[in-house]
Amino acid sequence: MIPPNATPPRRPPRSLLGWARRGIGGLRPRLVLAFVVVAALAALTATVLAYRESRIYILKRAQDSVVTDFRDRLALAAREFDVPPDRGALERFAREVEPPGPRATVVAQYGDLTVSTDPAADLTRLSPELQDRVRSRARTSFQRVDWHGEPWLVVGTPVTFAGSGQPSGVEAYAIVSLAAEDRDIDALLRTVRDGLVPVAVAVVVLALLAAGTVLRPVRELGRGARRLASGELGARVKPRGHDELTDLAHTFNHAAEALQGSVAELRDQEALARRFVADVSHELRTPLAAMTMVSAVLDEDADQLPPDTARAARTVSAETAKLTRLVEDLIEISRFDAHAAVLNLGDVDVADAVRASIAVRGWTDEVATDLPAGIRARLDRRRLDVVTANLVGNALRHGAPPVTVALARHADTVVLTVSDHGPGLPPEVRKHVFDRFYKADTARTRSEGSGLGLAIAAENVRLHGGTLTVGERKGGGTVFTLTLPTTQPDDGTDDGTADRTADDRDEEPM
Repeated sequence: MIPPNATPPRRPPRSLLGWARRGIGGLRPRLVLAFVVVAALAALTATVLAYRESRIYILKRAQDSVVTDFRDRLALAAREFDVPPDRGALERFAREVEPPGPRATVVAQYGDLTVSTDPAADLTRLSPELQDRVRSRARTSFQRVDWHGEPWLVVGTPVTFAGSGQPSGVEAYAIVSLAAEDRDIDALLRTVRDGLVPVAVAVVVLALLAAGTVLRPVRELGRGARRLASGELGARVKPRGHDELTDLAHTFNHAAEALQGSVAELRDQEALARRFVADVSHELRTPLAAMTMVSAVLDEDADQLPPDTARAARTVSAETAKLTRLVEDLIEISRFDAHAAVLNLGDVDVADAVRASIAVRGWTDEVATDLPAGIRARLDRRRLDVVTANLVGNALRHGAPPVTVALARHADTVVLTVSDHGPGLPPEVRKHVFDRFYKADTARTRSEGSGLGLAIAAENVRLHGGTLTVGERKGGGTVFTLTLPTTQPDDGTDDGTADRTADDRDEEPM
């Protein structure tokens, strides 16, 4: 059951610092990163393919243009060309077929005779592989070369006689710069690269918007779950759309309704159970009072009765006393459950109060004390007596001597420890030692204790705003540590139980 005053879970940080702390582990950063990575890969792939195709197209267009123009010029010049040529004729032929443009060179070869339209041209750009292809295949061949960091196109073709197509023995080579095309390709690359920046920004913005759209229902579900966990059982989320997250929102609402109904039913049953216990306990007080008086009379006259009758009278008296204490404990617990228990505060010398609680029960010789004088606190003396009696009585009955009670003051609190030298409590028992009706030895189906003593002690400590813990004593044994504030707000008067005697709550829980 969710307590109405449960502490709501801490909300996840929504600031930039929270994002930094969560890092890539958050759902939103992961969605944005995935969106950006996919978009970046898609854009990069499209860019690479577009650049590759554009580069091939630009180079092929320039190559086809140069080859076609060179062939046309050769066809025209070959009509008036006579073989064998001398150097002058070969130079005139080279100039006639030279492509237009300031960075084009034509090299003509006939046997051992080689001429060039640019005497200073570096003929190393004519690779032996290209010349071999032109000679062996007797057809036009071309090759792109890189010379001094600049791209060039070299086209070579054999010159044939006009009309017959027979080789004339003359070879012509055109060397054309592709620098202009290379600049076009670089410009295209820069344009694509510059365009990636706004594309990346747009992708991030779209990713954030998409992540926000996807995560909005998730955030609403998270808020609804936190409200539900904090005890707001009427928390619901508003379904939007028709996707899987909408189905999840409907499922959450159905689960919340079922939980709200179950918790309401449990609370009603718990309230009825508490009311029943309180009513029964109060109804039992009157007949128990009469039984107590009768058993007291029988107990006093037991020495004058036959042995069997005397034993029965003493048993009735003891069991009546136990039943009376159990009923009183149930009534006390019902006050705590109904939030009707209040503090009757006063300025208390804690050492005197603890010492009196031990003395009135005759435990002075069984308990070693370290109770410094002068430690005062604003407490309910009767409830402090209840706590002390339960802790010390529990140690005497279920621990081993010596039992030690020590008092100390730390800042604005007083600390009372009760320790024994017994076998101690296993960790699984320590977790439940303050539960109602809990007994460490489950084999003891019936004992002098009700199992409510430590639960009542813990409630009294909580009412003071203090803490009561149990731990393992170094060297063996159990130690209970009671911590109470030295000051209390005055809540008013007690609920009518302040005049009860201090030994009414003399019970142990185990």
